[in-house]
Amino acid sequence: MDVRMFCFFLLNLLNTFGTRSTVAAMLGNQTDRLALLAFKNQINHDPLGALSSWNDSLHFCQWQGVSCGSLHQRVTALNLEGKMLVGSVSPSIGNLSFLTEINLQNNSFHGQIPQEISLLPRLQHLVLSQNSFSEGIPTNLSRCSHLKVLDLYENELTGIIPTELGSLSQLVNLVLAKNNLTGVIPASLGNLSSLEMLSLTRNGLDGSIPYELGQLSRLTFLGIGAGRLSGTIPSSLYNLSSINLFSVVQNQLSGSLPPDLGLKLPNLQVFAVGVNQFTGQIPGSLTNASGLQILSFHDNYFTGPVPSNLGELKSLLWVDISNNSLGDDADDDLSFLTSLINCSSLTNLGFANNHLRGLLPNSVANLSTKLTTLEMGGNQIVGSIPIGIENLLQLTLLGMDRNFFSGSILATIGTLQSLQKLLLNKNRFTGQVPSSLGNLSQLYELHLEENLLEGPIPSTLGDCQHLQLLNLSKNSLNGKLPKQVLGLSSLDSLNLAGNSLTGSLPLEVGSLRNLRDLDVSENKLSGEIPSTLGNCLGLERLHMQGNFFQGIIPPSLRNLRVIQVLDISRNNFSGEVPKFLESFPFLLNLNLSLNDFEGEVPTEGVFRNSSAFSVAQNGKLCGGIPILQLPTCSKKSSNQKSNKHVLITIISVVLCLTLASCFVTIYWIRKSRQKTCPTFSGEDWSPMVSYERLSKVTNGFSLDKKIGVGSHGSVYKATLDEDKTVVAVKVLNLQQRGALISFLAECETLRNVRHRNLVKILKLCSSMDFQGNDFKALVFEFMHNGSLEKWLHPEANCSRNLNFIQRLSIAIDVASALEYLHHYCQIPIVHCDLKPSNVLLDDELNAKVGDFGLARFLSKTGNQFSESRSNSVGIRGTIGYVPPEYGMGGELSTSGDVYSYGILLLETFTGKRPTDDMFVNEMNLHKFAKMALPEKVMDIIDPRLITVEEEETIKGSRIWNYTIDTMEECLVSVIRIGVACSEESPRERMDMEEVGKKLHLIRDLCCW
Repeated sequence: MDVRMFCFFLLNLLNTFGTRSTVAAMLGNQTDRLALLAFKNQINHDPLGALSSWNDSLHFCQWQGVSCGSLHQRVTALNLEGKMLVGSVSPSIGNLSFLTEINLQNNSFHGQIPQEISLLPRLQHLVLSQNSFSEGIPTNLSRCSHLKVLDLYENELTGIIPTELGSLSQLVNLVLAKNNLTGVIPASLGNLSSLEMLSLTRNGLDGSIPYELGQLSRLTFLGIGAGRLSGTIPSSLYNLSSINLFSVVQNQLSGSLPPDLGLKLPNLQVFAVGVNQFTGQIPGSLTNASGLQILSFHDNYFTGPVPSNLGELKSLLWVDISNNSLGDDADDDLSFLTSLINCSSLTNLGFANNHLRGLLPNSVANLSTKLTTLEMGGNQIVGSIPIGIENLLQLTLLGMDRNFFSGSILATIGTLQSLQKLLLNKNRFTGQVPSSLGNLSQLYELHLEENLLEGPIPSTLGDCQHLQLLNLSKNSLNGKLPKQVLGLSSLDSLNLAGNSLTGSLPLEVGSLRNLRDLDVSENKLSGEIPSTLGNCLGLERLHMQGNFFQGIIPPSLRNLRVIQVLDISRNNFSGEVPKFLESFPFLLNLNLSLNDFEGEVPTEGVFRNSSAFSVAQNGKLCGGIPILQLPTCSKKSSNQKSNKHVLITIISVVLCLTLASCFVTIYWIRKSRQKTCPTFSGEDWSPMVSYERLSKVTNGFSLDKKIGVGSHGSVYKATLDEDKTVVAVKVLNLQQRGALISFLAECETLRNVRHRNLVKILKLCSSMDFQGNDFKALVFEFMHNGSLEKWLHPEANCSRNLNFIQRLSIAIDVASALEYLHHYCQIPIVHCDLKPSNVLLDDELNAKVGDFGLARFLSKTGNQFSESRSNSVGIRGTIGYVPPEYGMGGELSTSGDVYSYGILLLETFTGKRPTDDMFVNEMNLHKFAKMALPEKVMDIIDPRLITVEEEETIKGSRIWNYTIDTMEECLVSVIRIGVACSEESPRERMDMEEVGKKLHLIRDLCCW
């Protein structure tokens, strides 16, 4: 359009509408509308439908998140905070020339912050925090001269802080914390005369703190911690008398603090200088800042006394002066504690790792009843634990370690019901371990090592059901190992070394299914290693040296495939060195010295490296690598060994035949009495198949036969020769950590279950390949329609889809399988890894649950079922599907499977993975679905589901009748079940029996 035509257009508008202002308003309105639509076009994902109103059915001033001025109906504010939007910000935002506020906080915007924002002359608030913006901060933002708030907190911004920002004279809040900014703090920021808040924490800033920041006379918040700043704090900053928060934690700052600090900064509420290199004394003048709530001086080089008048700060919540060199080498170094009894709101008090000495005053018992953390370890404190410490009922952490405490451990500590961590190690405590400690039901870490404790280990410690670490080493404890403690399944580390314990290692040690470290060295233990120790499949370090153990190393220890350190030296072990030790892939240190082993020393695995193992002073050994200089094993020895093997083989065959007869008899008796989870008979249980056969039918495990790769191996499609049956061959990668455990778990589980909705195992292979390496594989029935994962999240150009009834039927099939495992097996089974990729579909889209590599049996204790053994190491399941209680060390239970099922059900009908990029911060699939109930359920349903329903309705291929309203009601009911199953608390979740009934009812009502 040329100039003349444009003028003619304007003239017509004037004739039509009257005034120039009216025409300008109309043109401006159109500009704003187009700019907003361009903004919407850059949004890739809008799960909450925040922009669903952005269409021609409403004036744009009525669109959600849009505010307009009353005079000209121009957009003045765009507020889309927390709408879970995904996309980038369109440059067209610069056309909204009347904008005064942009708030896009807490979304998933990415890409660069548009340079065009600088075209908004009226902009006062720019809030883009908690997104994923990258690249640099636009330097031309300085053109927004009216800007008062610039909040870019928690993004992925890089580059430097532009010096041009120093020209924003009206800026009140500048928040750039938690990015990847580098370089120095520009001195120009000292020109921001209106600035009240400066937050630059958690970047990569270096250099010194500019002296010019002392010019910010209105500053109340200064946060420049977690960087690489060096030098001293400029004296000019101590003139900012209005400041409330002063935080420079975690830098490389040095120098001392001025004695009159509290006088210069009287309005302080938070003063945090921890993790730096400060020296000198803590200023006593801090008490002049009467509103102080948080004092953080930890991890510096402060010296001298702790101010004895800290108690005058009655608003104190948190005091941490740990990891310094505080102390005046006087017996009253701890007098400051008495003054703190006036601080009734104190929750955290830490003064560990200093040079404080003297008696712990009895006044400690009168500290705030809100105190949750009390740490004083690593000082020179003497005397006994003050009576009355049980008054601190809210304590979760009590650290008194590495001091010179003496006397007995007060039994009243057992009344601190909230205690989670108790550190009394490396002191001079005497007497017995109080049995009352068993009352600490929340305790997960107990350190009593390196004291002078005696007597037996109280069996009541077995009542601490959440205990993960127990260290009683280097005391004078005696008596036998309590079975209750050795059966504490929550334990991750158990150290009883350096005592005078007697007796044998109880069979209950096999219950320590989460155990990684076991140390019973330097005691007086005897007997043989219990075979149940082989159940501790996650064991990484085992120390048994310096005892009176005897007998052979039991074959069951071959299950300890993740062992890294094994020391059984200085005992009376005999027999041959087990050859299976050379197959342990992670074994780094093996000590078998000073025993009575005989026969040939293996030469593979750990036995290749003489510095990694020791077999010294076992007089009957032979062979091994040359550097050992052991005698050559004689033929006589070999013949004896051969004869011995023959004898053992004959005995084993006889025993196996006898046991087989017993098992068959027991099986038929059980079969006649009950209809629960049968054990497979010879007719049902998988026959063995050779490596040679599997290699042949998979063309040497060629790539063209591979149909999938899992965490523990690969899956191949093959056809067995004799009956042309198409099968799936799962080959375990035994070099992968946990693969062997997975194989054993799957064999054990699948031989004990049989259900139409569980994948059936046809054959198994436990053999050696052509190179002599261990080889293990499972042969399953082939599922022609693949996994549910492939249907819910198909690859590009894949058109297959599932309609409502198909998805509902699959959900019912999976529920039926779980109901069977949880309620109709003689021993309940927990799957532990339920997810769409482990739900397989046959020719008719019937669902079958597979992959039992993490499955576990539950044993009954009283009226409750608990985990009876361990099948995996690390996270028990897949991220997104693992119930929250497992991440906190909680017991495995059937309710854990229910949670995974709930997530799977929600994913099936929403089409969204629990790990989708849209789920950030506190948002997850459960909350996403729960927020939509009931009115907005149709907004979150998988669009592909709606598409296939519409297509099938048009084609007339429906096999049931319903209205759109009926379908919505059905979907609401399904989503409610998914939400109820995935509740955070296990007690609030539904049971699988109830789930199955409700889903069947939905199918009956909705699909007729």
